[in-house]
Amino acid sequence: MPVMETDRILKLLGLAKRAGRLKSGSFQTEEAVKGGKATLVLITEDSSDASKKGWTDMCEYYEVPYIFFGKKEELGHALGMEYRAVAALTDQGFADKIKSIAEER
Repeated sequence: MPVMETDRILKLLGLAKRAGRLKSGSFQTEEAVKGGKATLVLITEDSSDASKKGWTDMCEYYEVPYIFFGKKEELGHALGMEYRAVAALTDQGFADKIKSIAEER
């Protein structure tokens, strides 16, 4: 993905976090998915294969769209943390915008 699109997504994620429309980390993301609140799950590209499979299986079971995006450090930095491997958007508007940017690649 070109740097400009990556930066746009990271800025949107930071905005979603400040707006209270994003859950991050394994526990909060799983809670959002299983609770029917997640509108899009982001899984970092540098997550382990087992972790990726676990998240994709869960998302498919609960019919939540997901994308692979960025690195743990990038995602964490955008959210004001050291690193994060997974995050869930809980707002359809943010989810739609991020999906449309990701599809441009």
